[in-house]
Amino acid sequence: MIRHHLTDELLMAYSAGTLPEAFNLVVATHVSLCDACRARLESFDAVGGALLEETRPAAAMSQGALADTMRRIKAEATSQCGGDTMPPATRRSEAPDPAHRTGLFPAPLAEYVGGDLDAVTWRSVGGGVRQAILPTSAQASARLLLIPGGVAVPDHGHHGTEITLVLKGAFQDEHDRFGPGDIEIATEETHHTPVAEVGDDCICLAVTDAPLKFRGLLPRLAQPFFRI
Repeated sequence: MIRHHLTDELLMAYSAGTLPEAFNLVVATHVSLCDACRARLESFDAVGGALLEETRPAAAMSQGALADTMRRIKAEATSQCGGDTMPPATRRSEAPDPAHRTGLFPAPLAEYVGGDLDAVTWRSVGGGVRQAILPTSAQASARLLLIPGGVAVPDHGHHGTEITLVLKGAFQDEHDRFGPGDIEIATEETHHTPVAEVGDDCICLAVTDAPLKFRGLLPRLAQPFFRI
């Protein structure tokens, strides 16, 4: 049962195609799991489509305008991804059917990673916590986190926005409990100490548009090395 959902603002920005690549990934992944958010997204898509239908073009387009636009989009996607085309999860497309899920990762994340959990290369960040940074554009960062049951992430705040999607297990902080499929949205006003529930590792997808703000000295010293 998913209890924590995406905001209308995030869903509308995703529908309009204005989110950074990393935020697109977490929204697409959550929407593929959540019937409620998928229905809301479809309603925003419908409104956007109706507005486009009613909008009259300011000027006639040249015969090759569409082909030129598609070439520019492909060139930009290739430059952002180091020569490869943009991963499927970053494209604005229909959310896949959750029934087609075969592993832990929902389809948008599995396509982005290139496989399921066994395709992830983890790196220790201390205390048993591991992370895997995913390649995205410079506007925001995305990482997979594995937090052993009973282990806490160091107390921290935020210089920007962090969106965390739980894929497996659960964690609690000062604000609530977050289980599989749940979204936690942390802002500059949020200070918390997430703790994975005892009994199972907690695996999350976390995206940020600014570095975290750790209170402890050791996490602050390690922060540049782990790009958190």
